[in-house]
Amino acid sequence: MSDHLETPEEFHARVAAATDAEGRLPVAVTEMPGWDIFPFEIDSLRIKPLQPLADAEPPRRGEDPADCWCAAAPADDPERTVWSNERWILTLDTSMRLPIAVNLLPREHCDLTDVPDDLAGEMGRLVVAVSAAIESLPGVGRVQLAKYGDGGAHLHLFLFGRPARMLQLRGSPLLDWEENLPAVPLEVHRAHATHVAARLVERVGGTGPAWS
Repeated sequence: MSDHLETPEEFHARVAAATDAEGRLPVAVTEMPGWDIFPFEIDSLRIKPLQPLADAEPPRRGEDPADCWCAAAPADDPERTVWSNERWILTLDTSMRLPIAVNLLPREHCDLTDVPDDLAGEMGRLVVAVSAAIESLPGVGRVQLAKYGDGGAHLHLFLFGRPARMLQLRGSPLLDWEENLPAVPLEVHRAHATHVAARLVERVGGTGPAWS
């Protein structure tokens, strides 16, 4: 087995070698586009031309902890905070067009690669508890968990409630579908969040939303 660690240039060159004259990769019709849950018709689908490597990764919001939102220790936003304790905040994303979408954030400035051990253990328990609370909603079939971190350096985990029995929305195409769904009324968002908060308070303590 090779022990060669591939550089970004080598990876990019290998991908570029698989493109056509316009710099486009072929659609992998035997992969995700071939799934019954893929949301787009394949005939009109094509991949954008491959772009060259960037000189460097762009800086994210809060790379310097002094510039992060957590530096000023702001009060919890009563319009968005679903649940909180001394170390964590769970916020509601009312722009998402799913039964519920929340973000789990530590109050202390850290990213996934440097979460202190005590917070890491609690994070695992909270992910389990939040997931169970979301899946107890009658309109949710499954929970999806995501961590991107390309825009902000402060750790933020996304938990999405996939609508129950809408099987086309299973798996990774969920967010492709989400952008095209009708908006969810604010009162529904808050009712679902209140349900989740009540189960969290019962299971792990903490405080629920100001609006309930």
